[in-house]
Amino acid sequence: MKKYKDRSSVEEKYKWDLTDFFPDEDHFNKTYQKTEKNIKKLSTYIGCTKDALKLYDFLKLEIDTIADWEDLYVYAYLVNDQELGKKESIERKNKTELLNLQLQNSIHFFAPELLKLSKKEYDDLFIKNKKLEEYRKLLDQTYREKEHVLSEQEETIISSLVNAMNHFDDMSSTLINSLHNYGKVKIEEEDVEIAANNYRHLMHNSDSKIRHKVRDQFQEKLGEYSTINAMLLSSYVSMQDTLAKMHHFPSSWDKKMFHWNLHSQVFETLVNTTEKHLDSLQRYYELKRKVLGLKKLTSYDLALELSKTDKEYEIEEAQDIILNAIKPLGKDYENKFRKIIDNRYIDYCQYKGKCGGGYSFSTMRNDSRILMSYNGGLESISTIAHEGGHNVHHQYVKENNPLAYRDVPSIIAEVASLTNECLLSSYLAKNGKTKEEKLAGISNILDVIVSNLFGAVREGKMEEDMYHYVHEGGMLTKEYLDDLSYQSLSKYYGNAVEYDEQIKNSWVTRSHYYMNYYLYSYAICISVACSIASKILEKDQNVLEKYIQFLKTGSDKWPGEIYEILGISLEDESVYCDAINYFDSLMDQFESIYEE
Repeated sequence: MKKYKDRSSVEEKYKWDLTDFFPDEDHFNKTYQKTEKNIKKLSTYIGCTKDALKLYDFLKLEIDTIADWEDLYVYAYLVNDQELGKKESIERKNKTELLNLQLQNSIHFFAPELLKLSKKEYDDLFIKNKKLEEYRKLLDQTYREKEHVLSEQEETIISSLVNAMNHFDDMSSTLINSLHNYGKVKIEEEDVEIAANNYRHLMHNSDSKIRHKVRDQFQEKLGEYSTINAMLLSSYVSMQDTLAKMHHFPSSWDKKMFHWNLHSQVFETLVNTTEKHLDSLQRYYELKRKVLGLKKLTSYDLALELSKTDKEYEIEEAQDIILNAIKPLGKDYENKFRKIIDNRYIDYCQYKGKCGGGYSFSTMRNDSRILMSYNGGLESISTIAHEGGHNVHHQYVKENNPLAYRDVPSIIAEVASLTNECLLSSYLAKNGKTKEEKLAGISNILDVIVSNLFGAVREGKMEEDMYHYVHEGGMLTKEYLDDLSYQSLSKYYGNAVEYDEQIKNSWVTRSHYYMNYYLYSYAICISVACSIASKILEKDQNVLEKYIQFLKTGSDKWPGEIYEILGISLEDESVYCDAINYFDSLMDQFESIYEE
């Protein structure tokens, strides 16, 4: 794979084109000045909820101003990530962040003011100005919070305190990623420093003694400081529970259910169905032990790939593979994915100074741009398919919804990306040029399901238990979290994995615990993606048509309503059973190819 020294050495065709956002700095500055002016104007609309005409003008200006700010911020964010550390990029990004603070302050009056209206006063607004129907769902979503929003002054105080104090995740991350010294390990006569950002890579080493040593040193150091990490996590959970109580919710869980407009039965069904089928997960671990030729599968073997290929794919080859893999989604979907490639929406290449990781970042008005670190492996092809799924989803939403409803909630968003990963795996299994390539394709999606379904449900249930414990007056301690983690892992591993005391503090590095029940979103999305992909691959035209309609749907509908478009009820175990059956069928397929 070609190596690049810096951004200037990368071919233009492999860099993203950001001119749709702003063709030059002058256009950026003019939009910034316009946004500043409109932010000041928004604050003059205090009292607009009493005037149906003025309210409409406020909402239109607010949405347009937020859309302008999004373009400014995302552009600044992307430019900064393509070359980290440049003074002008950092200043531009900081500038847009401060602009958002001004924006939030200028519209802070609105929700408390709207919620002071009686139901009759609220309903009369739509009678007095029919044009307000354009924003009915948006207003309804705010007005339903009437019993849960405090006075403007109280909300301002709470917001200020949370902004000042909510750094628990940052402190935990700093400990794990910057301050701990995990020591070194000797690999091929070279002393390699162990760090949080290379831990997973080191755990892929083929030498079990090295993996064992790396795991022990890393976990022992985490254990030394896990009392502090427990205090930070306990403070975060306590803060979320307190905020829920202050806003008149029985608990943080009830607040989340209200936010999603879902019944807790959804998650009870998800957890119960998944845990009824832990034999499928344990079968996967046994399959991994067999394929890797191990007498026993230990906790420090789990990061090893079930199967991999050393083949390197050129970027154009990766593009062709994905375009072929998504053909079952129809010509219109394929054309939208081609748009990503033809319009240079992806920033592919690695070089010193570029932000690591991968993401797709869109705005109300602009298609997303995708950042990645292409390395020629199957994981890079998977990243393009995944992030490209987010991009195409947003294209559909943008084409079919007004500005106000182009947001996609987290509990919906990952379906489009994970469905593409399922299709990619199926394509590689059928069309891989070698046995290794076919097996690696299936291995990739098996790992995705293990992490996003079984792993997310397990840790999501742990998170639920943490919140319940704190809500009942408990404090999260190292001992409590170690025991919770150990019991959870031993339940899911069963007899398929040999584990020891070192697994107890696996909770320490899980940043998702600072995201207030985000883990369950992954589990819902991978379940739906597996169910949908398996039916589309069986050429079920009805499901395909529903899926495209699903992708077109905006945020004027609640998550449950959007899933109903697919004919799916999240309270019914069938969608989770479909996902686990698909998981089992993939293992059947893997074993069949492996034994050829």
